[in-house]
Amino acid sequence: MQSKTAHINFKVCVMDDLKTVATFSDPMLASIAEGLLKSNGIEAGVFGEVSSYPSFNVAEQNIELKVNAEDYESALSILAASDKAE
Repeated sequence: MQSKTAHINFKVCVMDDLKTVATFSDPMLASIAEGLLKSNGIEAGVFGEVSSYPSFNVAEQNIELKVNAEDYESALSILAASDKAE
């Protein structure tokens, strides 16, 4: 049985080693959160985005922001601090 893989910043990660840190219905918000994590040194990837055109992404809570398992707690803290700053 082969493992599923995803490319995050040119390195291959085994999907089993990734954890979903947040879910979004808006791809723009998912990208903003991804950028926030990356600017804090945490590799992150957006999964489940259907199209680059927001009007085509009518999924509800299907866009996932994933990080490596070892970065999960730090990513949660950064996203929580960002929510409180708004």
